[in-house]
Amino acid sequence: MQVKEIFSSQLPVGETLSIKRSRFEPLQKSDNLKRISIVSGTHGDELEGQYAIYLLTSWLNENQDAISGIIDIYPAVNPLGIDTITRGFPLYEVDLNRVFPGGEDGFLPGQLVHALVQDIKGSDIAIDIHSSNIFLREIPQIRINKEFSNFTLPLAKELNCDFIWIHDAVTVLEATFSHTMNSLGTKTLVVEMGVGMRLTKEYGEQLLCGMLNLMKKEGIITTENSFEAREPFLSEIGEVFYLNSPSSGLFVPALDHCAIIKKNEKIGTIVEPLTGATLDTLYAPNSGILFTLREFPVVYEGSLLARIFGERDK
Repeated sequence: MQVKEIFSSQLPVGETLSIKRSRFEPLQKSDNLKRISIVSGTHGDELEGQYAIYLLTSWLNENQDAISGIIDIYPAVNPLGIDTITRGFPLYEVDLNRVFPGGEDGFLPGQLVHALVQDIKGSDIAIDIHSSNIFLREIPQIRINKEFSNFTLPLAKELNCDFIWIHDAVTVLEATFSHTMNSLGTKTLVVEMGVGMRLTKEYGEQLLCGMLNLMKKEGIITTENSFEAREPFLSEIGEVFYLNSPSSGLFVPALDHCAIIKKNEKIGTIVEPLTGATLDTLYAPNSGILFTLREFPVVYEGSLLARIFGERDK
C-alpha cells in the first residue's frame, strides 16, 4: 500500500488541510491495469463509508496476492467536516458535493475538489459512498443518474445493495462528484446507506462484499473466494412513494426499517408528550419495501417520515 497526499493547504490557525489517498497495486505490475477509485467522507456527518473502507483496506492488506488492478481509496475528502461533525465544509459553509468540478484558482473548497477530480480522472470505475443525514435511515442503495444508466446499471447490480434508484437529471446534479466523473468517462456509482453520525456494521459488511464482488467481476482482484450479490429492487419497475408528517410532534415508528409492508399497514404515530395525545396515525400509501425510515423522532408538519418502493396498486 502506498499513501500519497493529493492536496494540502495552510489554514489560518497554523494547521494544514491535507487530503490523502491510499493505493493498492499488484505485486507484479503490468500495463493497462483496470483502476477503481473509492471515495467517502465528502460530507463530514457521514461516517458509514469510513467503516466500509476500513473493512476493504483490511481485506486488501491481508490479500495482497489477490490484487490484479489498481485500487485507489480516498477515505476522508472533507476532513475538516469530519473533525467538526458538520455536513458541509467549515468556514465556507458549502456542500462539497455541490462545487464540482472546482478549479485550481477557485476558492478553497473548489481547489480541493479540483485536485480530487484530477487525481481520480482516468479511473475505469469510481464508487462514491454516502450516508443519510441524522434524520433518516436508508437501506444500502445505489442512486444513478438516468443520463449515465446504460453503462452504470450493470455495475450497480454487482454491488450487493438492496435498491437501485434511477433518477432523472436535475441542474444541481451537474455540480456533484458523480456527474463530473461520469462526464469524464469514469463509470461512477453513488452508494447511500445508514444514518448520519453513526456506523451500521451490517451495512458496511454488506457493501464490502459488494465491492469485492464488483472488483472480482472486473478483474481488479483475482481470488477463489466467492462474493454473492443480492438481487436489488430496481426503481424502473416500480414507483417511490413519500410519506410526510401531517403534524408536529414525536414520531414513534411501528415497523422496522427495510420491512416489506402492505398498503394501509400502520407505519407509526405522531404523539404529543405534553398532553399524552396521539395526534396522527400514519398508514402506508402503497405496498412495497420501506427503504427510508425516520430516525430522528422530532418532526414538524411536512417532515419526511418514510419512502416506500413498490408497484402502483391497481
